[in-house]
Amino acid sequence: MRQESETKQKLLETALDLIWEHSYGSVSVDDICKRAGILKGSFYHFFHSKSDLAVATLESYWDHFRRPQLDQIFSPQVPPMERLKKYGEQVYQNQKVRFDKSGRVCGCPINSLGSELSSQDEKIRLKSQEISDRVRTYFESALRDAKREGSWQGKDIAGKALELYSLITGTLLQARIHNNLDMIKGVKPAMMRLLGPEVSLTR
Repeated sequence: MRQESETKQKLLETALDLIWEHSYGSVSVDDICKRAGILKGSFYHFFHSKSDLAVATLESYWDHFRRPQLDQIFSPQVPPMERLKKYGEQVYQNQKVRFDKSGRVCGCPINSLGSELSSQDEKIRLKSQEISDRVRTYFESALRDAKREGSWQGKDIAGKALELYSLITGTLLQARIHNNLDMIKGVKPAMMRLLGPEVSLTR
């Protein structure tokens, strides 16, 4: 049982690396199995298709990396505006780790995969949308707390959270296109500019 669990996790991690660094369309099941050192028959023991693997990979990425990191950054013990600043800083750090490993700006795997397959694979599109929505709830929580304490004066919490998320994912997309890590350094100040007109000057 433990060996099966380890084999499945190896497939998930390998698929994430390959698809994130390249693309879903350019990576085959054979590529994943070869990189993971796992027989193709074992792949089909766990997954019916590459599409099913991609959906499971996104959920695994959320469970093992994205959610734990967000839970820490957006802890209620951290002042709400600081949470957003810390997130902007972490966006850069996450991409730098991946850049140092692959030599490429890889962007966001959730949105990269979702946008690539949005018109071709409904399961992947829905999973990407679902996880994106989860991320935005952290932004909404921080803005709601900021409004409650008086450090942010905005009214449309959901709308502003979507603007922040769109700013971040758009920057990551452009950084990936240009393969320019420095572009991501501007995420945090851009987030603050976006919030700026509604940030209380008395806090």
